[in-house]
Amino acid sequence: MNRIAKTAWTGFLVVTATLTVGAAYADEHPEDNPDTPARWVDFRDGTFKGRAINPHADAVIKLDAPARAADGAVVPIAIAAQFPQTPARYIRKVYLFIDENPEPYAGSFEFTPDSGFATIETRVRVEDYTFMRVIAETNDGKLYSSVRFVKASGGCSAPAGKDDAAAEANAGLVRLTLQGQTVAGKPQLAQLMIRHPNRTGMAMNQVTRNYSTAYFVRKVTVSYGDKPVMIADVNFSISENPNFRFWFVPRGDGELKAHVEDSKSKQFNAAVAVSPQAGAQQNASSKL
Repeated sequence: MNRIAKTAWTGFLVVTATLTVGAAYADEHPEDNPDTPARWVDFRDGTFKGRAINPHADAVIKLDAPARAADGAVVPIAIAAQFPQTPARYIRKVYLFIDENPEPYAGSFEFTPDSGFATIETRVRVEDYTFMRVIAETNDGKLYSSVRFVKASGGCSAPAGKDDAAAEANAGLVRLTLQGQTVAGKPQLAQLMIRHPNRTGMAMNQVTRNYSTAYFVRKVTVSYGDKPVMIADVNFSISENPNFRFWFVPRGDGELKAHVEDSKSKQFNAAVAVSPQAGAQQNASSKL
């Protein structure tokens, strides 16, 4: 091999090695590039129509999710606003997107100044290693994002913990609780628990060996004094027996109400009386 050919061959090997190392790095560190997944790009372009999304959103919204989840069917997440809701400045809507789920768009949460904080805690399913992201839209129309990479798998195709018929028969118990002492005019933490199979339609029934039909909670409306404080439009990406922790501001004696609708158009309700000066935790449950 002459000197020129040898030099060319050496250069080829260097380039090939560089590309190989680069590809290996990309495979091992997919979290390095959150902006390129095709599903996210399609959703972003279709939903936000070219509007700028600020990725440096630590002063607005934060997404807390485990880097590696022990169970892909029950991944705890917290979407936390970094400032309180006021009429002058508030987060009106938060979008949740899980790139590698069969249905990447997990849903949205709407808030008002009466929400106290645009913060929500829940549990989600994760089907494969994925970017998980929230997009917060403030009342001035600006968009902010927070992204995490989560290592989990099988959450959408995992079999349910109970027999389908029994789980469906018991669906509809809705419970509201107030967390801690209630003070008038101060943001109050509340928790909503819904007994529901929230089936994905992708899990095999371990008895019949057939795939169960999808059946899930699709909308939750929480109000206080007949004013909405949190509206969730969600799908089967939310885990079995949906659980939501959120805030609202009690201005005086009133009633916190939850209205739940599922994909079979069944409706469930619960309410709890709120007395801001009483300071005692109260709870209520009902089944429709």
